[in-house]
Amino acid sequence: MGLGTSDDAAVYRVSGDKAAILTMDFFPPVVDDPYTFGSIAAANALSDVYAMGGRPVAAMNIVCFPTCLSVDVMRDILRGGADKVMEAGAVLAGGHSIEDDEPKYGLSVMGLVHPDRILTNAAARPGDVLILTKPLGTGILNTAIKADMVDDAGYTKAVETMAYLNADACEAALETGVAGCTDITGFGFLGHACEMADGSGVTLEIWPAQLPVIEESIELAKMGIIPAGAYNNQAFVEGRVRFEEGIKQEVIDIMFDPQTSGGLLISVTEDRADALMKLLKDKCKTPFGMIGRVKKRGKFSIEVKDNTPRYT
Repeated sequence: MGLGTSDDAAVYRVSGDKAAILTMDFFPPVVDDPYTFGSIAAANALSDVYAMGGRPVAAMNIVCFPTCLSVDVMRDILRGGADKVMEAGAVLAGGHSIEDDEPKYGLSVMGLVHPDRILTNAAARPGDVLILTKPLGTGILNTAIKADMVDDAGYTKAVETMAYLNADACEAALETGVAGCTDITGFGFLGHACEMADGSGVTLEIWPAQLPVIEESIELAKMGIIPAGAYNNQAFVEGRVRFEEGIKQEVIDIMFDPQTSGGLLISVTEDRADALMKLLKDKCKTPFGMIGRVKKRGKFSIEVKDNTPRYT
């Protein structure tokens, strides 16, 4: 599996019962604390393995670092990443660093999966229910954090959400027998949802009232604290998303908000949806929600509905 459907990672079959998942990701700091940044960046890179239904087994550091900063900063970044890799049950096996004007950090990750249990963003089918396993709004909060506009509670929610591994959500999906899955990162919720819709040849109906959202991001969005990436994401899906009238602008902005280490968007058959929701309630430590359904392919990749009844 490669670039055909813009899936989350490459998959290479090793044998009849084993396939390797290969991925990498790195970016500049989203928070000031080096250790926390390392943890978040590692969780973000590991997420692609979970989105494919795999188990991380090995990772290598990717480091860009300026000479003007103390080596202690690099040490703390690497320590945060190493602890997160250990939490995932994988091995950190070195890596590579270069000099750069701005610090950047991430991982190259290898995971393993049975070829018959691969999750893919091209497996959503009409009649499926959509479930999102982490709240949206981290991009908006990261922008506000840099401007010192977020209180301690908002900062803590953002950090805990981004640093939380998608391992529990992946395990719940596999136990339920899910086939369709992707993770929500830089292209925002609607960008990755469009990739799932187009890869699967379906239309996704989204219920914005059901989306899990970090509460503090709503007021910030109303104030216009929107990262530039959200506007790029809007341009990316132009012509493929239809919004019903009456949807508030701050809700639209949150759906376009680029996420760092976001949750899994899971497509599950309706008869298994309740079982998955129960497993997520038992396993997951972040808010989640049943946020839409899959329909036969229509004119648009995504249809965002207004005034949809709230589901539990």
